[in-house]
Amino acid sequence: MTTVLIVDDEPQILRGLRTNLAARGYDVETAPDGEQALDVAARKRPDVVILDLGLPGIDGIEVIRGLRAWSAMPIIVLSAREQEPDKIAALDAGADDFVTKPFGMGELLARLRAAERRAAPTPDGEAPRVATSSFKVDLSAKKVTHSDGEAIHLTPTEWHLVEILVRNPGKLVSQRQLLKEVWGPRYEDETNYLRVYMAQIRRKLEPDPADPKHFITEPGMGYRFEPGDA
Repeated sequence: MTTVLIVDDEPQILRGLRTNLAARGYDVETAPDGEQALDVAARKRPDVVILDLGLPGIDGIEVIRGLRAWSAMPIIVLSAREQEPDKIAALDAGADDFVTKPFGMGELLARLRAAERRAAPTPDGEAPRVATSSFKVDLSAKKVTHSDGEAIHLTPTEWHLVEILVRNPGKLVSQRQLLKEVWGPRYEDETNYLRVYMAQIRRKLEPDPADPKHFITEPGMGYRFEPGDA
């Protein structure tokens, strides 16, 4: 059973989400503020977190950073903050998705299912290992390491983008294809999502993020993965 942690300071939202998700077979934990969210997450190890940004005490952005310090669990932000800088700040901190209040339950459930798919293990036997001069990708184990073996932490969304590109070495993968596969058909025009996440991936994997050698942008079209010489 999938465990979902809901973090929101509005009691009616906590009650409503708990009821709806429990009715659909989810195990639900709740927290009304950032401090309790970090405590519950550490104790219960949820599979997915649904998080408001405007929390009392520790702000939602800091909660995301706190979770990302030790976990790759999918984080869906659910917030009344709808300006692009707020969305980018949440994604930069490590969130995987952003839903603006007021929201439809059907849309939130679809985002939740998408987050579960992104975090699901890759079936055995279908994934190779790919090595570059700077890092190695084990698609079966869903792991990325530096060339010296040190682990590189990727969020589930970062991993999904890397996985799609690495499975298509040298091929142009369109912006629309990436957005559709990672976030869903309704997000085929949200190219700002890709800019934020590709910048994060390059910071983690490229020797020189300002001059990428492996994750190449084709302006206005999409991205290519170039393994180069290992």
